Amino acid sequence: MTLLVMAAGMGSRYGGLKQLDPIGPNGEFILDYTAYDAMKAGFDKVVFIIKRENLDIFRETIGNRISGKLDVQYAFQDIANLPDGMSLPEGRVKQWGTAHAVLSAKDLIKGSFAAVNADDLYGFESFRLLHDYMKANDSAVCMSGFVLKNTLTENGTVSRGECSVDSDGMLTNIRELTKIKRLEDGNTAFFKDDRWNPIDENSIVSMNCWGLPEEFMSYAECGFRDFLKENSADLTKCEYYLPNAVSNYLSATGKCAKVLRTGAKWYGVTYKEDRQTVVDYIRCCIESGVYPENLWK
Repeated sequence: MTLLVMAAGMGSRYGGLKQLDPIGPNGEFILDYTAYDAMKAGFDKVVFIIKRENLDIFRETIGNRISGKLDVQYAFQDIANLPDGMSLPEGRVKQWGTAHAVLSAKDLIKGSFAAVNADDLYGFESFRLLHDYMKANDSAVCMSGFVLKNTLTENGTVSRGECSVDSDGMLTNIRELTKIKRLEDGNTAFFKDDRWNPIDENSIVSMNCWGLPEEFMSYAECGFRDFLKENSADLTKCEYYLPNAVSNYLSATGKCAKVLRTGAKWYGVTYKEDRQTVVDYIRCCIESGVYPENLWK
């Protein structure tokens, strides 16, 4: 089973190529620990979705480290990769979003796959849940659902997809929210309409940790064309997000997405100040035996 890692973003808030910032004792990146956890859960192939100009640095670092353990391949996200008959709109400089990133790997996917962010550390349990569910349910759609309070940072706001889940654990809606944080009074809120709006910190949220069938790619490809038409009045900044593409796929096929709740705590480097927290967490995991000191030896 394949793991897609979306690593084409430069991390504007973080201030550099955060995917390749060492956080382990032997120069390991978050990507290393993501690949290691996925491998332990049963994944045997990883596709890194990157910018073409970053191929050498990816191959010389993490690619060389893990190629003996996993089948490693690369896909390239390019803003000029558009449907036939379309050209890059004037003024467009940023990538087209996470769903477009996943589409970049279309030709490398055979069978069900998981798609995750490069700068989020999801933990072994998240990958085990995805792998086992997809293996037992052919062509299923699923996601690891995190508890909101376990995904916050003390160093700023975060963006999360608030999930509505029915009694059978199936996803009924995702509300994309930006600028979520814990306020000084201890309550959690998101900023919208010029004010802070309360949100339950025990809400289930999407962290872009999806399990998807191969046929999703063709639907997402058609969806991208529709997205471009719908936003044709201004294509300079809009983004084609993976949760939206998944929602459209579910509507088109009549399928439901299973939310696989995990109590795992998220670690990531949204901001530079988050890095030391991740470093400290990795050290604790090594000392407790979760990870070996030298991950790939």
